[in-house]
Amino acid sequence: MDVLDYRAIQTRRHFFRYCGGGLDAAALAFLIGRPVRGATTVPRVANPLAPKPGHFAPKAKNVIFLFMAGAPSQIDLYDPKPALQRWHGQPLPESMTKDLELAFVKPSAKVLASPRVFRPHGESGTEFSDFIPHIASRADDICLVRSMHTEAFNHHPGQSLLMSGSVQLGRPTIGAWVSYGLGSESVNLPAFVVLSSGRGASGGSSNWSNGFLDSTYQGVVFRNTGEPILYLKNPSGVSNRTQRARLDAIRELNLERYEATGDTEIASRIQSYELAFRMQAAAPELLDFSKESKATLEMYGVGKEPTHPYATNCLLARRMVEKGVRFVMLAHASWDDHQEIDKKLGKNCQITDQPAGALLQDLKQRGLLDSTLVVWAGEFGRTPMGQLERVDEAAGRDHHAKCFSVWMAGGGVQGGQVIGTTDELGLGIAEDPIHIHDLQATILHALGLDHEHLTYRHMGRDFRLTDVGGNVVSKFFA
Repeated sequence: MDVLDYRAIQTRRHFFRYCGGGLDAAALAFLIGRPVRGATTVPRVANPLAPKPGHFAPKAKNVIFLFMAGAPSQIDLYDPKPALQRWHGQPLPESMTKDLELAFVKPSAKVLASPRVFRPHGESGTEFSDFIPHIASRADDICLVRSMHTEAFNHHPGQSLLMSGSVQLGRPTIGAWVSYGLGSESVNLPAFVVLSSGRGASGGSSNWSNGFLDSTYQGVVFRNTGEPILYLKNPSGVSNRTQRARLDAIRELNLERYEATGDTEIASRIQSYELAFRMQAAAPELLDFSKESKATLEMYGVGKEPTHPYATNCLLARRMVEKGVRFVMLAHASWDDHQEIDKKLGKNCQITDQPAGALLQDLKQRGLLDSTLVVWAGEFGRTPMGQLERVDEAAGRDHHAKCFSVWMAGGGVQGGQVIGTTDELGLGIAEDPIHIHDLQATILHALGLDHEHLTYRHMGRDFRLTDVGGNVVSKFFA
């Protein structure tokens, strides 16, 4: 085989390169992106995070997802069940529990009534637990859903379904889909940022994975102390000028390979290097709270325990959406209270309640709540029966996928309402069942994205966040 024969069996890209005249140059010109501060005049590929229009006019521009990994108990926080008092310490009839899918307890486990006190709040009169007074104070901004359900009743599959629409790992998560669909309005920060606190979610980084989308769209984890991102800072003795020259050299090599192959991962790599260079200046500025008022810091609970870590993340989330970050996830774990639920649930509420309530208040008073959708959700709920066959202070609750509670606020959502009801014991849904895919479709709808048309072709078929289901819940925007 000579050189001509070899070229004859090359890819279509090689045909255009060697036989297509100026077609390859025209294609490259089409891919030229907007200028990036700090880069040289080397020809550049398109910026995959450049802002893109949605399918229709959006109600929200940004999302802050308060991910309560480990599954908080809706019975002790959002869905009062006084009827459980009549059954406290007794097993339920088999006819009531035969269809339950339980991870650990038996259907014959004894009922555990909640010791929490529920009171109505706001003009709407929505009932909230005494464990979350700050969230309750924003009752008229919150749309509370008591009728969520899912198929997955163990943590990792449940978190995967909540975030990616599938229990199978390797799918893009909601933040990655939103970044892919809309890009970002921030030049110096990622489109999708992750802030974590607590012990860490069982699903780990799979909760913010880009899956089969380009790596540009994966969540970037920020730390709230020390270096915001590990290894972002230049090593000792390396100046910004030296770093810039090094990146330019790497970029030229990557561009040469990109022109030869058209591999979009190379384009993502180029943009990642450029974004990292810009973030070296932008990221540390985010952690500088010196311009925040003392009243704001106190409102969030910054600088005091046990609220400080989560308060810092909530304040960072507000600052990020101000700078155009499209999707911010705050992952706090773990709410997996199989034992001592009153004690452990109370501790997590002490950590997160004040900062979450302050976030809603701060966004609203700054005029940001209208354009920012705030979501509070875990992967499933908790059973009305106690764990370990106990109903004393050592008791906890098992996983419960049949019904649980989430809430949303801002971003066009009508606050001060409750959607859906569960039966009197919290075993199942009585009215308005809402599936995880429905929630995902509704979040995308608020951002101006049609969940059925936000697709990506992979392995021969079109994939989407909501898999083959999902309906927009219009009641959220009523």
